[in-house]
Amino acid sequence: MNTAENSSQNTAENSAENAEAGAESTAPSAPRTLVGDIAPDAALLVIDVQKAWHDPSFPPRDNPAAEDNMAQLIDAWQETGRPVVFVRHDSPKADSPLRPGQEGNDFQPFVEQRRGKGTGPELLLTKTVNSAFIGTPDLRDWLDGAGIRQIVVVGVMTNWCVETTARMGGNLGYDVVVPIDATHTFDAVGPDGHSLTADELARATATNLHAGGFAKVVRTADLLG
Repeated sequence: MNTAENSSQNTAENSAENAEAGAESTAPSAPRTLVGDIAPDAALLVIDVQKAWHDPSFPPRDNPAAEDNMAQLIDAWQETGRPVVFVRHDSPKADSPLRPGQEGNDFQPFVEQRRGKGTGPELLLTKTVNSAFIGTPDLRDWLDGAGIRQIVVVGVMTNWCVETTARMGGNLGYDVVVPIDATHTFDAVGPDGHSLTADELARATATNLHAGGFAKVVRTADLLG
């Protein structure tokens, strides 16, 4: 098989794998309670859960359960009246599937259908960089204005925008919780040409956040009763 055929086959395989892994969670989950040290006003930050991540240009991903776990947490937050922040990445790059006006910029259906359904506060925040703390409207102002000191961060990508937001939140003095299995990422190649799998990158993020004292890293089941 020649290089072009290899590339075409790999793209098709990645597309099918990512689409299967990201199968939409459309049905609301059964009513759940929140357990653990979750404050009554803890904010759930849902980071960049957009259609672009199903684009075949992305390499293989990890954690096919991520979307279902995110959906369960959104439902639990909304059912208990806690605040939810939906974060959308508006890429300034002309060739990005996350650029405004592209279908990939839209929220994935399981997120879009949940917007506006909660009894608690809700915020739509847009950004052009990794951290949700550098966006519009200003997240720190919104959290501090409501007296919120705890944030729970889920979404895409584990080692980019989720980790960056969690790190910055920790530096700003918030109590940050990251249910690592409610995030996912993709394989990546380093500057030396060495590849790391999405699983390896997710484990590195969990280690960074835990060892660095930026966030408490948990599983979704640790938060749901």
